[in-house]
Amino acid sequence: MARVILADKCVACGSCIGECPVEAIKEGEVYSIDADACIDCGACEATCPNEAIVEG
Repeated sequence: MARVILADKCVACGSCIGECPVEAIKEGEVYSIDADACIDCGACEATCPNEAIVEG
């Protein structure tokens, strides 16, 4: 199951972008994760300071 970003917690700080080994995270006002590209490694979740990334 891919990770998802909780829009109400994401502040688009960028801490997760560089951690994704498959570049599944897309920038925006609120970031998003491409479920088809996500390999569910958890690297992004571990770096999010707002706990905005969870298992989907």
